[in-house]
Amino acid sequence: MRPSELRTMTIEELRQKEKELRKELFNLRFQKATGEIQNPMRIKAVRKDIARILTIITEKQKEEKSSNNNN
Repeated sequence: MRPSELRTMTIEELRQKEKELRKELFNLRFQKATGEIQNPMRIKAVRKDIARILTIITEKQKEEKSSNNNN
């Protein structure tokens, strides 16, 4: 997922997306453990997507905090 797409989402939408990705990551790890995984590189991609989402959530929270302090 592209960061520009993620930045247009609200914090609540980002948290929901994070939950979905964490479930997918769990399933991928389970598939890896049982030897059924189709694309092992997907684990790395999902982990990076989760990190991107967490970074953007932090940025948005800092923006909100700074805008509230300025008022």
